[in-house]
Amino acid sequence: MSKLAWIGLGVMGYPMAGHLRTRGGRDVTVFNRTKARAEAWVATFGGTAAATPAEAAMDADFIFSCVGNDDDLREVLLGPQGAFSSLKPGAVVVDNTTASAEIARELHRAAKSKSAGFLDAPVSGGQSGAENGTLTVMVGGDEADFSKAQPVISAYARAVTLIGASGAGQLTKMVNQICIAGLIQALAEGLHFAKRAELDIAKVIDTISKGAAQSWQMENRWRTMVEGKFDFGFAVDLVRKDFALVFDEARRNGAELPVTALVDQFYAEVQAMGGKRWDTSSLIALLERKP
Repeated sequence: MSKLAWIGLGVMGYPMAGHLRTRGGRDVTVFNRTKARAEAWVATFGGTAAATPAEAAMDADFIFSCVGNDDDLREVLLGPQGAFSSLKPGAVVVDNTTASAEIARELHRAAKSKSAGFLDAPVSGGQSGAENGTLTVMVGGDEADFSKAQPVISAYARAVTLIGASGAGQLTKMVNQICIAGLIQALAEGLHFAKRAELDIAKVIDTISKGAAQSWQMENRWRTMVEGKFDFGFAVDLVRKDFALVFDEARRNGAELPVTALVDQFYAEVQAMGGKRWDTSSLIALLERKP
């Protein structure tokens, strides 16, 4: 039975690591910068809490990370007490953080220098997907490493796909965020319009969701959007962090993203309204605040 390490027990990482124990039946050692969070995880799921990422990764066959950004990754993986300092040959590091393609390639090179593997494996599906073990995982890296890791990753995912070489997972996550941006804004405008037209919104959604307008966001968020409830997942602060990664990459590759840039500014307005921790469906709040 392979030994696993998990680094980062936030709202996503906590349940994802839990699935490795409950579904995968794996031996899991966890590390979190807030020690009490790691202790709570162990109390819930079993396993072991480590004092440092290096200690967690010691003798591990698979090391998972799910932290905030590029700098966090460099700290927990490449730092003096980082997981790479104890990385054994043949191990595979699976990073579920949404980060840049550049850091993915940097970490891939660092892992290869230690005869280990690295997969950038950001996820889509939000907090509910993490809790239910139904995330979509988009992966960049070497096929041999993916073949070893895919059965383990499947404990918290409904779909795990190798997209291409190192960095391809992060680039695919950027595509995901670009596509969602305009979709949520369009849904917000449609619901706002339906309210002003005094339509029966439940009947409207029941009808159009059976046609070309259907989307996950429509079916899962329309009601809470109309009710002004925005505590159901991915926060505005986090989506703007992701958009910053998107725009950095677009400057490098020359992509034109006018709608994404506009929606990013709308989210900046939501932040100014006090909605930093509201979920991304809160775009409707900008429309509803106006007379």
